[in-house]
Amino acid sequence: MNTAAMTTSPTTTGPTAARTPATTLRTGKALRVGVVLAASVLLGGLTSWAQGVLPQQAAPFANSASGWAVLTVALVVLSRTGGWRAAALGAASFVLLVLGYTAASHLRGLAYSPVLWGTVGLVTGPFVGLAAAWLRTTGRTAALGTAAVAGILVGDGVFGLTHVADTTGVTYWVTIGAAGVALLVGMAVRRLRERGTVLLATVGTLAAAAALVVVLPRVAG
Repeated sequence: MNTAAMTTSPTTTGPTAARTPATTLRTGKALRVGVVLAASVLLGGLTSWAQGVLPQQAAPFANSASGWAVLTVALVVLSRTGGWRAAALGAASFVLLVLGYTAASHLRGLAYSPVLWGTVGLVTGPFVGLAAAWLRTTGRTAALGTAAVAGILVGDGVFGLTHVADTTGVTYWVTIGAAGVALLVGMAVRRLRERGTVLLATVGTLAAAAALVVVLPRVAG
């Protein structure tokens, strides 16, 4: 009898092979999340340093609600996460931006308490993260994501122009407000398109901006 013909070698078919792509995908997601978290701490620290370096026209970016919101949105979008993960990552990113800012401020000999804006990050960060993820979608979710992000930018621009422009100048506030309008228009052209979703995004932007204009003076003190 030819026993060699009866001998089989181990193969990698079956569940083990099927797990390999999934494991690679999970590893990639974990790596992106880790990069976002590390970048949040670093960028938060840089905003503290940038306050003394940026020209007057751009300096408010390092000390405004829209500045940290823009960074959070950008990091979540780049992470390509969605759903509850994007919400959790939004909160974590915002809070770590605050903590990075706090650490850098202390290293510079400046006293800063992260309690207020850390709490703001915990409360609003999930919505910012989810809105950022929705910018990558279409239809109603894209409209809602656009409304949230564009509303923050427009609302902060209006707040700056009406409350602090005397000491900071108007350049940043006009620019950030215009960026919010540009985001709304860009999303309407590229992803929303239908009249109903464009209307939803437009009304939502105005509502979010108005809410921010009312709330922000109380938070900023």
